[in-house]
Amino acid sequence: MFQNLSHILAVALVTAAWLASRNPAVGAEAIRVACVGDSITFGAGVEKREVNNYPVVLGQLLGSGYETKNFGVSGATLLKNGDHPYWKTGAFKAATDYAPKLVVIKLGTNDSKPQNWKHKGEFAADLRAMVAHFAGLPSQPKIYLCLPAPVYQERWGINEPVVKGEVIPIIQQVAKDKGLAVIDLYGALSGHAEMFPDKIHPNAAGAALLAKTVHAALAAKK
Repeated sequence: MFQNLSHILAVALVTAAWLASRNPAVGAEAIRVACVGDSITFGAGVEKREVNNYPVVLGQLLGSGYETKNFGVSGATLLKNGDHPYWKTGAFKAATDYAPKLVVIKLGTNDSKPQNWKHKGEFAADLRAMVAHFAGLPSQPKIYLCLPAPVYQERWGINEPVVKGEVIPIIQQVAKDKGLAVIDLYGALSGHAEMFPDKIHPNAAGAALLAKTVHAALAAKK
């Protein structure tokens, strides 16, 4: 009887080890991915937002072994002196407490509003501060900076000239200075005005393309 029990236990241990080697989610903690951002990350304007927002789709693309969470806040700015600083939101604290291993930051669109961009001289420093904040977490996450999506029509003060001509170059420079990977959502979503019903927010198809672009960047750096 005891010999049979020992044999069963041995087989079970070998099977568990094999499963763990095949699936990192078995016997190991999932890699947590924090998607930090504004309304585009949140999924405003996305049909059936709960299942079609980009962090959810990204999680499906990454598959087992990964866990993604949406920390997007509509109207949020990267600028600490913006009209709705991400720094002061519950999502910022939640993303911090999440102890992520990967952080995808997609902010800058709302910063282009005139009342926010009057503080443009602070944008680079605030971006470096956010990078430093997440980089300093005990989980030591890898950080990715996203270039904002294109703006197909000026609305709510959000405008293309500032996003393309000023916000994006600053993000690129900070990424270069810090040795961070850049995810070019601007390029990926350019030429797809049909995916932006209100000219600012992508629909479900746009969110899927955004997720695929982020996934390609994360997969390339595995």
